[in-house]
Amino acid sequence: MKKLVLAFAALVLAAQTATAAPPPKYFVDQAKLPFAEVPGLPTQRVWGVHSGAGYRMEVPSNWNGRLVLWAHGYRGTGLELTVDNHPLRDFLIANGYAWAASSYGKNDYDPAEGAKDTHALTTLFNGKFGKPNRTYITGASMGGHVTGIVAEQWPQSYDGAMPICGVLGDYELFDFFLDFNVAAQALSGQGKTYPYAADYLTATVPATKAALGPSFPYALNAAGTNLKSLTQLRSGGVRPVFEQGWMFWNGVAGDFLFGLGVGDGTLPRTPGVAVQNSDVVYQFDTDPALTAEENAFNGIVDRVTADPQGRHRNGLANVPPTTGDLRIPMLTLHTIGDLFVPFHMEQEYARRVSGKGYSHNLVQRATRDFGHCTFTPTEMVTTFVDLVAWVESGAKPAGDDVLNPAAVAAPDFGCQFTDSAAPRLWHQPGLEFLAPPACPAN
Repeated sequence: MKKLVLAFAALVLAAQTATAAPPPKYFVDQAKLPFAEVPGLPTQRVWGVHSGAGYRMEVPSNWNGRLVLWAHGYRGTGLELTVDNHPLRDFLIANGYAWAASSYGKNDYDPAEGAKDTHALTTLFNGKFGKPNRTYITGASMGGHVTGIVAEQWPQSYDGAMPICGVLGDYELFDFFLDFNVAAQALSGQGKTYPYAADYLTATVPATKAALGPSFPYALNAAGTNLKSLTQLRSGGVRPVFEQGWMFWNGVAGDFLFGLGVGDGTLPRTPGVAVQNSDVVYQFDTDPALTAEENAFNGIVDRVTADPQGRHRNGLANVPPTTGDLRIPMLTLHTIGDLFVPFHMEQEYARRVSGKGYSHNLVQRATRDFGHCTFTPTEMVTTFVDLVAWVESGAKPAGDDVLNPAAVAAPDFGCQFTDSAAPRLWHQPGLEFLAPPACPAN
């Protein structure tokens, strides 16, 4: 897991520090597209390249007329385009569902490309196998962002959506990375301004950490404690499992959050800086009234304003926004201790959906883990089955009240939908200190 997280950090850094250059020549190795059937489950399997994107489709012999699209997450900045099987493939095929997945025609953080290519795959499937009776869109991480875009842009083509660990707050994710780093610079007294110099990770960050406590992130001084509190509030509020997430993403995973602040503030497709904190009022506690210490901090923290052309609020330009215009049922799943794609993505999306008057179409669920997209098969299958029941029989599933601070802060938050019997990262030798408190007994 640690190696995977560090690889993610390196990939995101590469994406954020890329400079203007000729468009890369992406390619699909077609020799890698074929895939074998699940033993004992006969299916029709097809693969190929469509509009520059690789794809896979699989239809069981007892097809129930349902199609489940899969939108994959961030793949880095490499040129080879690769295709995932649906993570629920075995379950889907065994229960009569067809599935399809696209590589997308580009890598990097480009959910616009992912949305267009995934939707195009739906049309391609219809031509090969006939129009399904029901079509579902599912995806993880950046693929969760893709899922949200697809659900909002083409509601007439999909019956239900299941984004998991999704970037449903679009630009708010990258603003969070900025928040952490500018706050660390202000609180540590290092005072570096954004964007940071080339030696940020090698020189500035070690000095920053040393100024925040004797053993960052585990033993903190007053300044380090304020950074921790600010990060908690900016990532979803007071909640269980944040403590473990803080130690994992800043300790076990190395300088992960510091690394996500490196770059010039641009994103794929953006002609200018896309991050900003100019309108943020930072706090160290939940009292809306600012203390003298908070006022002083807000006066010295480095401020960044996005370029006017850096954020587009409509359509599929730049990093496409999720507007909250949700006209089909959506059931989400998110770990509450994740600090790579934090829980506040769910809260931001819930506010947008509420503002559009579509809260009746959104149910959100929290699980007690600090990993990114670390869901068990039971959690994934249960979520999907409940979405289908909602769409096809009207049985709206239970969820968590993500916008109620008291509910989110409650000791049992995230317990209802967590598969507590499954092994987790903290069960590994040496990581036992990351174990979150057990769910309270009923």
